[in-house]
Amino acid sequence: MLSSRATHTSSQLDTPWRFAPKFGIYDAETNPDGVISFATAENARIHQEVADFVNSRVEFPSSAFTYYGFSTGGGSRFPKALANHLNEYFKPHRDIDGSDIIATGSATALHEVLAFSLGDPGDGVLLSRPGYGRFELDFWNKARMQVVWADTEAETCFDVDVVDSFEKALQESNAVGVKIRALLIINPHNPLGNVPVILLLSSLIMPLVGSLTSFKGKCYPKDTIVALMKFCQMHQIHFISDEIYALSEFDSQEHDAVPFTSALSIDSTGIIDEGLLHVTYGMAKDYGSPGLRVGALITRNPQLLKSARSIIRFHNPSGPSIVIATAMLEDREWCRSFLATSRQRIAEAYLWFTSELRSMGVEYLRGSNAGLFVWVNLSPYLPPETSGMSHQEREFALAQKTLDGGVFLQPGEEHALRPGWFRMVYTDNPEAVQEGLKRLKLVLQNLSW
Repeated sequence: MLSSRATHTSSQLDTPWRFAPKFGIYDAETNPDGVISFATAENARIHQEVADFVNSRVEFPSSAFTYYGFSTGGGSRFPKALANHLNEYFKPHRDIDGSDIIATGSATALHEVLAFSLGDPGDGVLLSRPGYGRFELDFWNKARMQVVWADTEAETCFDVDVVDSFEKALQESNAVGVKIRALLIINPHNPLGNVPVILLLSSLIMPLVGSLTSFKGKCYPKDTIVALMKFCQMHQIHFISDEIYALSEFDSQEHDAVPFTSALSIDSTGIIDEGLLHVTYGMAKDYGSPGLRVGALITRNPQLLKSARSIIRFHNPSGPSIVIATAMLEDREWCRSFLATSRQRIAEAYLWFTSELRSMGVEYLRGSNAGLFVWVNLSPYLPPETSGMSHQEREFALAQKTLDGGVFLQPGEEHALRPGWFRMVYTDNPEAVQEGLKRLKLVLQNLSW
């Protein structure tokens, strides 16, 4: 007999399509018939550079294997190394010195720390649609803090007046007893990746269904960030900016792309109390190292830092991971070269991938200049609305068709209002991505409902 909370948490594993199905992953040599996943946001194109650095430049002192040397909150060197890194790349309005940083065992663990610290069970955190759906697990599974979605569209969720949608969601949530304690943005955005313009393409495989219009949107420009900060100040709720993809920005050769602006770079004086402003970061995306399990909270709220330290024993990174991450950040010459290489390879992957989408006649949200994914419209390939299936069931049906064809696309995870939009990650091994698109094209060409 399990506890009620364990029973509830375990039941999440039975939610259709919530987690990747148990399948054998494609490998050109060892498993050529395996499934190719476009769902995991990981940059495989820089893994070798990470491995080469660790194998040639990192030495592990004996203290890395103790309780206190490096692992407790990141020790003393990692926060200082990360502070120098952020001061160089994020251009904070006021320099960070490391005393305002605490490290956790991954950014996912950090989300639970924030949920435990900022809200009580049953309270809520605001996000806009579409958005990274796993926040629901991060904030809810143990801390029991609910994600409350503001009903926004991909084309308008970066506009200044997105505040109106958040206001509506906050009022409706508070009215039913779910007290909003924080607002969370993902900047650069996941799954949109900094996208201001929608590109409509004629389908070469199947005619697009319905009449669509080009839209102009924005990607968290400074004015929108400031407006959201003021909104949080007015309601005395916390503003959290998840900036884990900040340095995975690249030249997409699309003039409409909007550059990344860190919340740290904005002078918050007269806008929001410093104690309400928090930024999260980590080594998983920009440094292609999700296996290190290193996340970091940057905040000038001493009470929040104290709360994080009070529960850090459950969320500490490992000492060896902190040694590796610190070595990366302290070697500034290698760091700059590595990030430049990463950005170049992401750009090359993006340009090739979107060219292939265009040749397939598949619509995608154009203008991306950050992140590891493209927001792709497969709604023309869903079962017809006359099928009697719900929007969710139609997405599940298409996902099953692609899975049967050897391609995994996770349906509904990003909580978009309109069905048929999928996040597709293009930074896997190039051979796998090429084979995956080949399989997807065959599935779409041979669909029948």
